[in-house]
Amino acid sequence: PYAWRGKALPLGVKVEIKVCDETEFGSKLILDSSGEGHLDRTINDNETLRQHFRKHKFASEELAYASLALPVFLPELREGFVEFVVRSSEFVVVGQNNEQQTTNNELITLKDLKGTLHNHTKYSDGENTLLEMSQRCVEMGLQYFGVADHSKSAQYAGGLYEKDVIKQHQEIDELNKQLAPFKILKGIESDILGDGSLDYENDILKTFDYVVASVHSGLKMDENKANARLIKAIENPYTTILGHPTGRLLLRRQGYPIDHKKIIDACVANGVVIEINASPYRLDLDWRWIPYAIEKGAMLSINPDAHDLDGLYDMHYGTLSARKGGLTATNCLNAMGLVEIEKFFVRSS
Repeated sequence: PYAWRGKALPLGVKVEIKVCDETEFGSKLILDSSGEGHLDRTINDNETLRQHFRKHKFASEELAYASLALPVFLPELREGFVEFVVRSSEFVVVGQNNEQQTTNNELITLKDLKGTLHNHTKYSDGENTLLEMSQRCVEMGLQYFGVADHSKSAQYAGGLYEKDVIKQHQEIDELNKQLAPFKILKGIESDILGDGSLDYENDILKTFDYVVASVHSGLKMDENKANARLIKAIENPYTTILGHPTGRLLLRRQGYPIDHKKIIDACVANGVVIEINASPYRLDLDWRWIPYAIEKGAMLSINPDAHDLDGLYDMHYGTLSARKGGLTATNCLNAMGLVEIEKFFVRSS
C-alpha cells in the first residue's frame, strides 16, 4: 500500500489518498476513518479494535464488524464516545437511555428537517428580507421559516424595539396569507441580560410563537455566574430554546465556562429546547454533550443562525454534528412538521 499527499487548489486543503488491495479495503477504511477512542476499544481477549483490524483483512466494513458480531458503525460515530458500551462482553448500541438498541439509519439526516428556526432578516442584522428568506425555504422544500431577529438590547445588531416587533408581526401575517400553506413563525432571539432576565416585558414575549434566549454580552463570566445566568433564563416561562449555550466562536474565542450537566438538566426540567447552533463558527451545543442531553430526555433543535440566504444551508453542518452525538429525528424539534411544531409551541407557552 502507498499514499499520495498534496494540496487541493484553490484553497490549499491538505489531501491524502491511500491505496490498498481490495481484499483489505474494509479494515483499512475503518482504521483510517475512526477516532482513537473507537480503535482503542477493547474486545475479545483484551484485543483492541485497532489490533483486530490490523491483524485481519476484510474487504468491506460490513464484513469487518460482522467478524465481531457488531453492527456497522458509521464514520461520524467512530469516536469511542457514543457508539457502544461494553457490559459483560455484550456490545450494546447506545440509545436514548444508554441501553436501548439503535441503528445507524436512525441518525438524523438533513432530509428529516422540516423547517428552520433562529434566522435573521433585514429587521436586525440579516442581509435579506422576510420574503426572500421564506422563498428560499420554500425552494428547499421546508414547511416553515422561523424568524428570530435580535432583540432590543442588541443594538449593535439592529435589535428590534417593541414597535419594530409589532411591525414585523404585521408583515408576517400578510406574508403568511401569500405563502400558505408554508408559514413564517414569529420568533425572537431575546438577549439574556446580566441578571438572567430577558430583555422584553411579558406582554411582548407572549406575542411570539417561540423565544430563543441567548447571551451576547458580558461573556467574561466564571462558571458559577454563567450557570446562574443561564438557569434563570431557562426558568423564564417564555423561553422556548436556549441559544448557543456557551457563546463560543470556533477559532476566535472560547465559550464561557458552564456546567453542561446542570444546564441540560435545567432545560429538561423546564421543557426548554437546547440549540445545536449549526453555524460552522459555533456548532454549540458541542456534539460531545448530545448523548447526555438525549439520555436525560432533552429536545434539541438544529438551528442555522442564518443571516443571509446561504446561511440557511448551514443546517447541513449542524446535522453532521448532531449525528456525531447520536441524535435522531425523535429528539429534534425542527424535524417536526408545521402542524406538530405549532402544537409543541402551544404546549410550551
